[in-house]
Amino acid sequence: MPVIGRRAALALIVAAAAATSGCGYTLAGRGNFLPSYIKVIGIPIFANNTSVYDLEQMITQRVRTEFLGRGRYQVLGVTDGADAVLAGTIAGVALEPSGFNENNQATRYIVRVQLKLEFKDVKANKVIWENASLEIVDEYDLTTGTGALDASAFLGQNRAAADRISDTVARRTVSSILEAF
Repeated sequence: MPVIGRRAALALIVAAAAATSGCGYTLAGRGNFLPSYIKVIGIPIFANNTSVYDLEQMITQRVRTEFLGRGRYQVLGVTDGADAVLAGTIAGVALEPSGFNENNQATRYIVRVQLKLEFKDVKANKVIWENASLEIVDEYDLTTGTGALDASAFLGQNRAAADRISDTVARRTVSSILEAF
Protein backbone atom coordinates (compact mmCIF):
# COMPACT_ATOMS: atom_id res chain seq x y z
CA MET A 1 0.00 0.00 0.00
CA PRO A 2 1.46 3.40 -0.95
CA VAL A 3 2.26 5.93 1.78
CA ILE A 4 -0.61 8.20 0.75
CA GLY A 5 -3.07 5.27 0.98
CA ARG A 6 -1.80 4.37 4.46
CA ARG A 7 -2.13 7.96 5.64
CA ALA A 8 -5.66 8.17 4.26
CA ALA A 9 -6.60 4.87 5.97
CA LEU A 10 -5.04 6.06 9.25
CA ALA A 11 -6.89 9.39 9.01
CA LEU A 12 -10.15 7.53 8.34
CA ILE A 13 -9.61 5.29 11.39
CA VAL A 14 -8.79 8.27 13.61
CA ALA A 15 -11.87 10.15 12.35
CA ALA A 16 -14.10 7.13 12.96
CA ALA A 17 -12.69 6.68 16.47
CA ALA A 18 -13.23 10.37 17.25
CA ALA A 19 -16.78 10.25 15.93
CA THR A 20 -17.76 7.23 18.01
CA SER A 21 -15.93 8.19 21.22
CA GLY A 22 -18.67 10.62 22.22
CA CYS A 23 -21.57 8.37 21.30
CA GLY A 24 -23.24 8.85 24.67
CA TYR A 25 -23.83 5.23 25.64
CA THR A 26 -24.18 4.72 29.38
CA LEU A 27 -25.57 2.01 31.59
CA ALA A 28 -29.10 2.68 32.68
CA GLY A 29 -29.82 2.78 36.39
CA ARG A 30 -26.42 3.98 37.50
CA GLY A 31 -27.41 7.52 38.31
CA ASN A 32 -29.21 9.16 41.15
CA PHE A 33 -32.13 11.33 40.21
CA LEU A 34 -32.87 12.62 43.73
CA PRO A 35 -32.47 16.34 44.33
CA SER A 36 -28.99 17.19 45.65
CA TYR A 37 -30.35 18.76 48.85
CA ILE A 38 -31.69 15.39 50.04
CA LYS A 39 -29.06 14.24 52.50
CA VAL A 40 -31.16 12.92 55.40
CA ILE A 41 -33.83 10.27 54.86
CA GLY A 42 -36.41 9.45 57.50
CA ILE A 43 -37.64 5.86 57.49
CA PRO A 44 -40.12 5.22 60.29
CA ILE A 45 -41.17 1.66 61.08
CA PHE A 46 -43.38 0.34 58.30
CA ALA A 47 -46.99 -0.49 59.11
CA ASN A 48 -47.75 -4.20 59.23
CA ASN A 49 -51.21 -5.26 58.06
CA THR A 50 -50.32 -8.96 58.28
CA SER A 51 -50.29 -11.56 61.01
CA VAL A 52 -46.52 -12.04 60.68
CA TYR A 53 -45.00 -10.88 63.95
CA ASP A 54 -42.08 -8.44 63.70
CA LEU A 55 -41.90 -8.51 59.88
CA GLU A 56 -42.18 -4.71 59.81
CA GLN A 57 -39.16 -4.40 62.12
CA MET A 58 -37.04 -6.69 59.96
CA ILE A 59 -37.97 -5.12 56.62
CA THR A 60 -37.66 -1.53 57.88
CA GLN A 61 -34.21 -2.22 59.34
CA ARG A 62 -33.00 -3.83 56.10
CA VAL A 63 -34.25 -0.86 54.05
CA ARG A 64 -32.42 1.55 56.39
CA THR A 65 -29.25 -0.52 56.13
CA GLU A 66 -29.50 -0.60 52.32
CA PHE A 67 -29.75 3.21 52.16
CA LEU A 68 -26.77 3.53 54.52
CA GLY A 69 -24.82 1.10 52.35
CA ARG A 70 -25.15 3.47 49.41
CA GLY A 71 -22.94 5.87 51.40
CA ARG A 72 -24.60 9.15 50.44
CA TYR A 73 -27.32 9.50 53.02
CA GLN A 74 -27.90 9.80 56.72
CA VAL A 75 -30.86 7.66 57.77
CA LEU A 76 -33.16 8.44 60.67
CA GLY A 77 -35.82 6.26 62.24
CA VAL A 78 -38.13 9.27 62.50
CA THR A 79 -39.48 11.90 60.14
CA ASP A 80 -38.33 14.96 62.12
CA GLY A 81 -35.22 16.52 60.59
CA ALA A 82 -35.44 14.51 57.37
CA ASP A 83 -35.18 15.96 53.86
CA ALA A 84 -37.19 13.02 52.49
CA VAL A 85 -39.34 10.33 54.07
CA LEU A 86 -39.97 6.74 53.03
CA ALA A 87 -43.28 5.45 54.39
CA GLY A 88 -44.26 1.83 53.92
CA THR A 89 -47.00 -0.63 54.64
CA ILE A 90 -46.69 -4.39 54.45
CA ALA A 91 -50.09 -5.03 52.94
CA GLY A 92 -50.05 -8.80 52.73
CA VAL A 93 -48.12 -12.04 52.95
CA ALA A 94 -49.31 -15.16 51.17
CA LEU A 95 -47.96 -18.69 51.18
CA GLU A 96 -48.53 -21.26 48.41
CA PRO A 97 -47.20 -24.81 48.39
CA SER A 98 -45.03 -25.49 45.35
CA GLY A 99 -43.26 -28.77 46.11
CA PHE A 100 -44.46 -31.99 47.72
CA ASN A 101 -42.94 -35.17 49.16
CA GLU A 102 -44.07 -38.75 48.51
CA ASN A 103 -46.79 -38.38 51.19
CA ASN A 104 -48.20 -35.37 49.35
CA GLN A 105 -47.07 -32.99 52.10
CA ALA A 106 -45.76 -29.57 51.10
CA THR A 107 -41.97 -29.31 51.27
CA ARG A 108 -41.48 -26.09 49.33
CA TYR A 109 -43.46 -22.83 49.40
CA ILE A 110 -43.80 -19.68 47.34
CA VAL A 111 -43.93 -16.63 49.59
CA ARG A 112 -45.51 -13.41 48.26
CA VAL A 113 -45.09 -10.16 50.15
CA GLN A 114 -47.08 -7.13 49.03
CA LEU A 115 -46.05 -3.61 50.04
CA LYS A 116 -47.24 -0.05 49.57
CA LEU A 117 -44.37 2.44 49.53
CA GLU A 118 -44.10 6.20 49.17
CA PHE A 119 -40.93 8.32 49.07
CA LYS A 120 -41.68 11.99 49.65
CA ASP A 121 -39.50 15.09 49.29
CA VAL A 122 -40.31 17.00 52.49
CA LYS A 123 -38.88 20.34 51.29
CA ALA A 124 -40.86 20.38 48.02
CA ASN A 125 -43.81 18.56 49.65
CA LYS A 126 -44.17 16.18 46.73
CA VAL A 127 -44.00 12.46 46.17
CA ILE A 128 -40.82 11.56 44.29
CA TRP A 129 -41.49 7.84 43.96
CA GLU A 130 -44.22 5.47 44.96
CA ASN A 131 -45.28 1.91 44.39
CA ALA A 132 -48.71 1.00 45.73
CA SER A 133 -48.36 -2.65 44.78
CA LEU A 134 -44.75 -3.81 45.09
CA GLU A 135 -44.75 -7.60 45.22
CA ILE A 136 -41.77 -9.71 46.20
CA VAL A 137 -42.03 -13.40 45.30
CA ASP A 138 -39.56 -16.11 46.27
CA GLU A 139 -39.50 -19.87 46.90
CA TYR A 140 -38.30 -21.54 50.08
CA ASP A 141 -37.84 -25.08 51.33
CA LEU A 142 -39.73 -26.06 54.46
CA THR A 143 -37.14 -26.63 57.17
CA THR A 144 -39.34 -27.60 60.14
CA GLY A 145 -42.71 -29.13 60.76
CA THR A 146 -44.70 -31.43 58.55
CA GLY A 147 -48.15 -29.91 58.16
CA ALA A 148 -49.57 -26.98 56.23
CA LEU A 149 -48.42 -23.68 57.63
CA ASP A 150 -49.71 -20.16 57.44
CA ALA A 151 -47.34 -17.36 56.41
CA SER A 152 -46.88 -16.17 59.99
CA ALA A 153 -45.79 -19.59 61.24
CA PHE A 154 -43.64 -20.24 58.17
CA LEU A 155 -41.68 -16.97 58.40
CA GLY A 156 -41.53 -17.26 62.19
CA GLN A 157 -39.95 -20.72 61.98
CA ASN A 158 -37.86 -20.13 58.89
CA ARG A 159 -35.53 -17.24 59.79
CA ALA A 160 -33.51 -17.66 56.58
CA ALA A 161 -36.65 -17.12 54.48
CA ALA A 162 -37.61 -14.01 56.45
CA ASP A 163 -34.06 -12.65 56.14
CA ARG A 164 -33.94 -13.32 52.41
CA ILE A 165 -37.33 -11.75 51.72
CA SER A 166 -36.35 -8.68 53.80
CA ASP A 167 -33.09 -8.30 51.87
CA THR A 168 -34.93 -8.55 48.55
CA VAL A 169 -37.46 -5.92 49.61
CA ALA A 170 -34.66 -3.58 50.72
CA ARG A 171 -32.59 -3.93 47.54
CA ARG A 172 -35.55 -3.51 45.21
CA THR A 173 -36.97 -0.56 47.13
CA VAL A 174 -33.74 1.42 47.40
CA SER A 175 -32.71 0.67 43.80
CA SER A 176 -36.12 1.77 42.57
CA ILE A 177 -35.94 5.05 44.48
CA LEU A 178 -32.34 5.94 43.66
CA GLU A 179 -32.23 4.71 40.10
CA ALA A 180 -35.72 5.77 39.01
CA PHE A 181 -36.80 2.30 37.88
